Amino acid sequence: MTTRSTLGIIVYAPALVAMDGRTRAVVHGMEQAVPGLRLDWKVSEDGRPIALPQRDAWLAEGTKDGGFPLVCNGDESYPVTIFGLQIPARQGPGGQPLFDVHAELPLDAAVIAAAADVLEGVAEGARAFWGHATPSRAGVEIARQTRDPIHKPGVPPRGMPALKLPEKLRSPEIPHRLGWLNHWSAATAQAIGFPDPARDTELLSRARRTASGGWIVRLTDAPLDLDIPAHLDALLRAYERFPEIGGRSAP
Repeated sequence: MTTRSTLGIIVYAPALVAMDGRTRAVVHGMEQAVPGLRLDWKVSEDGRPIALPQRDAWLAEGTKDGGFPLVCNGDESYPVTIFGLQIPARQGPGGQPLFDVHAELPLDAAVIAAAADVLEGVAEGARAFWGHATPSRAGVEIARQTRDPIHKPGVPPRGMPALKLPEKLRSPEIPHRLGWLNHWSAATAQAIGFPDPARDTELLSRARRTASGGWIVRLTDAPLDLDIPAHLDALLRAYERFPEIGGRSAP
């Protein structure tokens, strides 16, 4: 039995506050990006989908501990999910807590076509500093780039650069890592030095502005596959271009 490939979306935003409407904005943004998608189900303790006829009210009531509970499309044969967590200040870059949103969708032609809109909808709804959308297989390898001599020793795969733990980064605007599609807020773009018209011609050819003045930047036309040499090369070039990402620039 083969495991279906999925697209994982993660965005990092300022911590939630009381009566914060961003939880609903995140879910609405994802629904609006995928034709016909409705995320109005929850999952029971034994894994069964349960309909949420008052989904938005349920989300508002369930927003606690800096996050929100998982909602999904209720289709076990084609699962789409999203939930939010809080990263506590002691684990956050610059000593700041974060609102951390995770979504997952099947990686098929329809999702690939909508992927940039999904990332933008979730990130803009959260008012995120940054985020990415990456196929699950590449995402696992990219996550293995994060290394620490004491807490996470080892060597990243495929010659990729070692990235610092998030709590070692100087501010929440600095991305922890790259992905296939990257959302960079205006503040994040400024922090990493994007765009430079002279140096970023190729990236700008696959980039677009967001409503809030940020960017969606696509590393490769097709979903990132690190077994494809041109895709790995595109990822390595982007890391070389932006040494701030993962805290690799000189202090």
